Amino acid sequence: MAEPALAALVPFAHRLADVAAAVVGRYYRTAVSVETKADASPVTIADREAERAMRELIRASYPEHGIEGEEIGAERADAELVWHLDPIDGTKSFITGRPLFGTLIGLSRAGVPLLGVIDQCVSGERWLGRVGESSSWNGQPIRVRSCGTLRDAVLSVTSPRMFGAAERSAVAAFRSLDQLVKHESSQLEA
Repeated sequence: MAEPALAALVPFAHRLADVAAAVVGRYYRTAVSVETKADASPVTIADREAERAMRELIRASYPEHGIEGEEIGAERADAELVWHLDPIDGTKSFITGRPLFGTLIGLSRAGVPLLGVIDQCVSGERWLGRVGESSSWNGQPIRVRSCGTLRDAVLSVTSPRMFGAAERSAVAAFRSLDQLVKHESSQLEA
């Protein structure tokens, strides 16, 4: 995809986030009913309405694009450009009134990610990542903090229980390395 074409899709990705935020915000901290999906995860009317609103905007603006959604499934998944939608990532937090959820929007070309948006409508925070560009938070460039040693690194996860065997093994290796660094550091201090 030519660079100007991708540049034109960035404002559209923000429009998708705005549409979802309007729906999600309307249901936040209200008594929404919760259903359980086949994978045992929860879903609410806010999830489904927000995804429908984003899908309608995509269909109206880019009918040739594909859509893969968390709640409704795929349509034209074989299209060159496919939008990936998770209207509320963190539905359990959403239904308990904790602002630890977000709307996830991605765009890929032939399976290769081009851009992604994380929108947290309650706090008014939005992150944008785009191939070939610096990522941003609320329009301001962001970067990772410098980290001279593993001891200074921070690993944050929702819950270690969500990892499969391979991921648990990697986290264990990280923890072992961290313990080794702490041990070596204490040896040097002694």
